[in-house]
Amino acid sequence: MVELRARWADLVPGSAPLADELVARYVERNRRAYRDQYLGIVLTALDSLIQLSTDPTSVRLAAWFHRAVHEPGGTPSEDAEASARLAEQILPQYGVAPIRIAEVARLIRLTGDLAAPPPDSYAPPRRDANGDVLLDAVNAILASDPSRYAVHTAEVRRDASDRKTALEHRYGDVRELLDGHLYRTQLARQRLGPVARVNLESELAGLDTELPAPWRGWQQAALTATATFTAIAAAVVAIAASGASWQTPAAQDEPGWPPVALAVLSFFSAPILFRCARSASQRARLIAGAVLAIAVTGLLIAWAQAPRTNVAVGVGLRVPLLISALLLLLIAGAAALVASLLRTRTARFLPARNLGQQLAWLAAPAAVALALLLIIQPLSRGYVLGSNERVEGTPGEAGKSAPSVLDGRVAWVSGSVAGTGAEEAIGTRYGIAIPRPSGVVEMLDAATGELRWRYSRSDSDEKPVIAATGNGDYVLAQFADVGYLLLDANTGRRKAAWPGRTRDRFIQQSQPLLTGERSGKLHGVDPTGHERWTYDSGSCTDLGAISTAETVVTFVSHTCDDRPDEMAALDVQSGKKLWTKTSDTYRRPVVVGGLVVVAEPGGDSDVPAALTAIEPRTGDIRWRWEVPRTWACRTLLNAAGKYLIVVDCPGPSSLENRKTIVTAVDANTGLTAWQTEAPVSPRMKVTVTADGRVISLSRGSTGCLANVISQAGFRQVRLPTGISCSRDPRAVGNLVLTSGTDTVIALR
Repeated sequence: MVELRARWADLVPGSAPLADELVARYVERNRRAYRDQYLGIVLTALDSLIQLSTDPTSVRLAAWFHRAVHEPGGTPSEDAEASARLAEQILPQYGVAPIRIAEVARLIRLTGDLAAPPPDSYAPPRRDANGDVLLDAVNAILASDPSRYAVHTAEVRRDASDRKTALEHRYGDVRELLDGHLYRTQLARQRLGPVARVNLESELAGLDTELPAPWRGWQQAALTATATFTAIAAAVVAIAASGASWQTPAAQDEPGWPPVALAVLSFFSAPILFRCARSASQRARLIAGAVLAIAVTGLLIAWAQAPRTNVAVGVGLRVPLLISALLLLLIAGAAALVASLLRTRTARFLPARNLGQQLAWLAAPAAVALALLLIIQPLSRGYVLGSNERVEGTPGEAGKSAPSVLDGRVAWVSGSVAGTGAEEAIGTRYGIAIPRPSGVVEMLDAATGELRWRYSRSDSDEKPVIAATGNGDYVLAQFADVGYLLLDANTGRRKAAWPGRTRDRFIQQSQPLLTGERSGKLHGVDPTGHERWTYDSGSCTDLGAISTAETVVTFVSHTCDDRPDEMAALDVQSGKKLWTKTSDTYRRPVVVGGLVVVAEPGGDSDVPAALTAIEPRTGDIRWRWEVPRTWACRTLLNAAGKYLIVVDCPGPSSLENRKTIVTAVDANTGLTAWQTEAPVSPRMKVTVTADGRVISLSRGSTGCLANVISQAGFRQVRLPTGISCSRDPRAVGNLVLTSGTDTVIALR
């Protein structure tokens, strides 16, 4: 106290009582903070800075008075205001000039806000020399001896009314101080700044251990993790791009090094960006910015070099994969740059680890993985699908075909359909779809044979496999190396592309749509490829199925043991099992009149013992139709309206027999409706119209003949020249199609 009293040194002539009163205020017993040691540190620092002021006496008086009034738990602004009023009351008694009293009061009130100066305050527009010197001296406590500083901070916290509130408030104050320059004068920055920053950082680390901060710093951790794992993801995608082609078909001189180089760059960027995101240095920001610039440059080059598609050249999968890898690298560089910039402002001083940061490090790779699976992969596939497809034609209203009466005349002849024929045609609500080589599907008008639209793909050089689905509203086309695409039967526009996991499945039935796997799984699928349900018959099974509008009937044969074969029914919409029972090996199921008709095995012969109609919802047998024992050929079953059309041969040997017998069985009663025998070879491929006519083609002495077997009997019709008798006919409803050299021909 004596040493502190000596510092007054007749600051104001005849003011010894004032000095004693001020010293007494700083050492009074009820004061827990800002005691005499604190005032001594402030006055010592002021001695080294006072030459920078314009009114040293006012600055010294303000330093003595600035904490003369202090109440436990009071804020700096409250203490400063009360102390300024005290100075305004006392100093006039000692003859201090009013102008100096006003300056002292102003300076004291400045100490109510000890926030650090903003970063751009090196040269403020108006300098307050006295205020800068006083505030730097007051903040000199920050640069005191570490043990003394620890005692000061402990006293300040003990002085507060609520410890938790004081800790939180102090944490914010320290963070704010560290984000600025700490001192206003250049001299104080040089002498006090380094030590003060060390003290504040140590205090902040201690506050981190005392304050519950489970989430503090998660943003910084998330950015660092994003930069690291996104760079790794870019390397993975670049490696995948190296195995794909830049264009389709692949050019022989296509360079393979760009994706490899990008993969290497991305892989080595991951640890570098990790360090950059955790550093506040200028070098770290430059490196992160360089990675960002490389990614942007690569994107511009890749976009400019992307192949221009035409009928013969398409975009390869490498294009979207390489662009995706560059985008990921761009995100990684941006995340590292933002993390580095953020660390220099508000996130430099964070706890080493906490729950928020740990969760951020777990969430970031999960988010990157999901982005690869749910965003990048679908977008890449969608880009390739959209870039390589073309739809030609402007279809108007679809025409309706007239039934073929088979009078020997031609209804229409299509344009050139080289590489395909009538046997591959399918009927839809909007015409007749035909697959062609080189990835083409064409829709012909059923009334005229004119081309309504053509869908083609540049990335497929094989003939697609097509089926009608969605009650004839869609064409489901399977393209090699592409998968199943759903085309609108009216316009040819692609409505959906099935997910990649369905690429190797086969169409068990197109209406309702069922798909199967070789592993014994059956899937109920919507036309868009969405799975409603999956039925697994187990290992070592051979699974077949057929469906009505409401029910799927499955046939399961066990191939690895002697367990009996099974038949089960599933609901079409939900896949719920309705019933199951053991059965013989039923073959050749067909749906007629809402019933499932199966052929009971007839021993070693291809001729079944009987045909059995099963109620699909209950499994009950509706009727059983005995197959004549004299029949000798492979029995063919077809549905035609309410009739089951059965085609066989009546003789003892299919090699010698030259006749075909056609029987129509009423699906409701199981009784024979009509039967016709015709002198037609049973080895001819036949097609069945919707009204029950069985038609085949044969070569006669005068040309190609159409053999028509129906309820009215048998007749042969001589066909015009140009129709190929060696190719199978096709019935689309009641329209009969045949093949020309490079055309499809509809018979009148």
